[in-house]
Amino acid sequence: MSLSLYVLGLVSTLGLATLTWVVSVLKRDVSIVDGVWALMLLAAATVYATGAEPYTGRTTLILILVVLWALRLSGHIIHRNWGEPEDRRYRDIRQKYEPNFALKSLGLIFWFQAGLAWIISMPLWPALTVPVDGGTFDLLAVTVWTAGMIFEGVGDWQLSRFKADRANHGKVMDRGLWRYTRHPNYFGECLIWWGFSLFALPAGAWWTVAGPLLLTYMLLKFSGVTLMEQTIVERRPAYRAYIARTNAFIPGPPKQGMQASIPGNRRHD
Repeated sequence: MSLSLYVLGLVSTLGLATLTWVVSVLKRDVSIVDGVWALMLLAAATVYATGAEPYTGRTTLILILVVLWALRLSGHIIHRNWGEPEDRRYRDIRQKYEPNFALKSLGLIFWFQAGLAWIISMPLWPALTVPVDGGTFDLLAVTVWTAGMIFEGVGDWQLSRFKADRANHGKVMDRGLWRYTRHPNYFGECLIWWGFSLFALPAGAWWTVAGPLLLTYMLLKFSGVTLMEQTIVERRPAYRAYIARTNAFIPGPPKQGMQASIPGNRRHD
């Protein structure tokens, strides 16, 4: 398990982030970083896999799981944002850091996200390079990863279909997985990366749980649940009813006495 290989993983994420930044300057839209973020982790994983000695079926399996996750998530985000204006979050950052935001965004947004991707990819470094028999850990890892893909993929698909129906404009998506958690896609994302961390444990790399811990913190407290719901509640107070009856993250049944939707008062982003 070579430290230089892990450093090369950082080089790969920074390189892809820099190329994406160039495109963002031409388009005047930094939102495109969202669609490339998963590919940064895939780039790092590919670098780590080159250091596998020997290259085993286990290495192939883990790399395939990373590819499936990264291509699905990137494809979903790119398709969702295609033809849309720059995301409101990034417009606010742009206004805050003008003038010369184009240059500032390289470090502030693109290299920052590349650094996060590198840290989060940490479990993949030993998982892909250390030849071990994972046994029960591997079985558990695949199970957790699969559950995560179901929550993330199905959650995204359900929300996309809901938004595509004009009859649902202004309503809360509280059906399917969204009935049991307000963020099934975020919950699934965390499961996926905790699954990858389980692949690293047979190599004795327990410290790599720092990667999924960081991701979980980011989704819960920084860029995910807290930030998104703060802006929704500020703009659409009726969203509070959905918050009151539905778990924020870990799925669970709607709270007793609050299952029913509020007619004419159901709003969602």
